Amino acid sequence: MSSVHSGLRACALACTLLLGACAHQPQLAPLDPEAIDRLPAYNRWMFGVNEKLDEYLLKPVAQGYQAVTPQFLDDGITNIFGNLADLPIGINNLLQFKFREAAQDFTRIVFNSTFGLLGFFDVASYFGIPKHDEDFGQTLAHWGVGEGSYFVLPLLGPSTLRDTGGLAVDAFNIDPVWEINRIPVRNSLVGLRIVDKRADLLRSERVTEGALLDRYTQIRDAWLQRRRSLIYDGNAPLEPRRLDAD
Repeated sequence: MSSVHSGLRACALACTLLLGACAHQPQLAPLDPEAIDRLPAYNRWMFGVNEKLDEYLLKPVAQGYQAVTPQFLDDGITNIFGNLADLPIGINNLLQFKFREAAQDFTRIVFNSTFGLLGFFDVASYFGIPKHDEDFGQTLAHWGVGEGSYFVLPLLGPSTLRDTGGLAVDAFNIDPVWEINRIPVRNSLVGLRIVDKRADLLRSERVTEGALLDRYTQIRDAWLQRRRSLIYDGNAPLEPRRLDAD
């Protein structure tokens, strides 16, 4: 019931924010990413701090986790957290009036929570029910809230001012993990989710390791492009061509 109440709180907050929005279309990312990076000194500093924290703490823990965790168990843990994530995804699809996608999200929860043993097995994908990727930051963009400055969060990495606000709503109003009242259990699950997610990135990281000249700039630009693609569900409108382009 606490998750349902959280969802209702999120919907109420969304309605308040959306009524104040003056536009009703997602805001385009600037053609030049430098235009949105209005806090470059802070962002580069925090990016460096996050890189060091990852190098000396998070990545070694993720490597140790991956070394001692059998692949089937690693996959199952990832699936469980993915199943929990389908609740906020479904609520955000509802807030964006994507009713078909929301129905698929809630169907995934039912299938995976029952036949999939609380989400350990992703049976919904086996039956062809797609998994989506929505959050409150995208909901705000859908209703015309501007993204604000690019902003690097401690530990969490790339974001914008809009997405930072959306992240807070998702985490403290919709996320089932944060609704667990027993603090030690909740914190353990939050930590496990972070480590599991970091471990899942290790394989792809090996492919690109050492390939980036300016990691900050390229990661920033790639993240902004990905967010733009997510906001438009992979169908972002073409950006205007620069007048000075050759």
